[in-house]
Amino acid sequence: MATTDPKHRGTWNSKIGFILAAAGSAVGLGNIWGFPTQVADNGGAAFILIYLICCFIIGFPVMVAELTIGRKTQKNPVGAFKALSNGNPFVPLIGYWGVLCGVMILSFYVVISGWTLAYVFEELFYFFNYDAAAAYVGDLGNGVKNSIFTLFFMILTVLVVTGGVSKGIERATKLLMPVLIGILLILIVYIFTLEGAREGIVMYFRPDFSTINPDLLLSAMGQAFFSLSLGMGALITYGSYLNKNQNIVESAAYVTIFDVGIAVIAGLLVIPAMYVAQAGGVNIMDPVTGALHSSTTLVFDVLPEMFHNVGGLIGLLLGVTFFLLLGLAALTSSISLLEVPVSYVIDEHGLKRKKAAWIVGGLVGIVSVVVSFELGLIDIFVSIFNEVGLPLGGLMICLFLGYFWKGENALLEMENGNEGVSNSSFSKIWIIFIKFISPILIAIVLFTTIWGLIKS
Repeated sequence: MATTDPKHRGTWNSKIGFILAAAGSAVGLGNIWGFPTQVADNGGAAFILIYLICCFIIGFPVMVAELTIGRKTQKNPVGAFKALSNGNPFVPLIGYWGVLCGVMILSFYVVISGWTLAYVFEELFYFFNYDAAAAYVGDLGNGVKNSIFTLFFMILTVLVVTGGVSKGIERATKLLMPVLIGILLILIVYIFTLEGAREGIVMYFRPDFSTINPDLLLSAMGQAFFSLSLGMGALITYGSYLNKNQNIVESAAYVTIFDVGIAVIAGLLVIPAMYVAQAGGVNIMDPVTGALHSSTTLVFDVLPEMFHNVGGLIGLLLGVTFFLLLGLAALTSSISLLEVPVSYVIDEHGLKRKKAAWIVGGLVGIVSVVVSFELGLIDIFVSIFNEVGLPLGGLMICLFLGYFWKGENALLEMENGNEGVSNSSFSKIWIIFIKFISPILIAIVLFTTIWGLIKS
């Protein structure tokens, strides 16, 4: 089996480049529409508060762990766990599981990402009164249309990854992330001027503590874990490209804050926009259950109708920029999802980056085309590889670091770029969290999820 010299794997050119790339990995469709709808369903600011706490007591410790494993070994997830396994044949399975989860999540993620691109055209066709064309690209169940936009999105992702770490991923995210934030802020400013927005803002910031119950706590913990891209090897892979003089703890804190900030800011767009739609006569509640529509219905039915009601050039600009925003967020995440298996193929099988990216991208693309025609597979893949797979991966990482590799060895790696961290109060707190608190909470989320799937 071939291996790649770590010196030629590539590194991040700058601290900000890594932070934006890692934050881009975390900032995805879940932040832009998943988080706001969770807030709307779970007591407004009460959910935000619990979510923020969970991000820092679950997400941050695991993120530090993944980045440390990656930089220590300078390998992909499989190679990293092999290097630290001391010959134990079961330890590398953690890495294989992460790579598998990343591949399978990417296979449906690019389908949903393709929808965001399709709706850019839906808004354009609607504006120019090409109603049949608008209906065609807006039909989420159209397998042929789905395949076209899915493959186009996959090609965009592959093109970025073929450029390598610094010239591809870092350069792209340095451009994409500021543009994403700029679009988000511009949309928020305009939405705030529309009728109904004030009601949405009040709902968003008004905490309803009566809604806090075990289900809300589990939802917040799950959202925190998933939104930070933990458990699938993406941050191990990104960590493997870190320079030894970079402060891992500080970088993880910045990435966590960045991700949380984008999620909270996205809520300031989506929730007021929902109430603007309602003020315009659009139904945002399920007429049967009385509950808020699903996130997919809100994003691809309710909000487009609101943009159409605004009408004119303003409505067109709102719709196009909103779906471009979703597309940019999706691209920053799909890049990291593809980089995990590509890094594995490069390191473990000795392929050149371009060849590895096109082969892996092509194979995932084939699965994605199948998903494009059989959308029921999305729910199956979400259940297995997202809802169960990611917390399982995170749990195994915590147990591995806490009880096999040992936290003391991880702290020695953190000393590079953060001298004295082993003797700091952080080290004592972090080891407690990684050995006890984080794995216990992740296990609760995992087993509760499994039990819910069994019951359903």
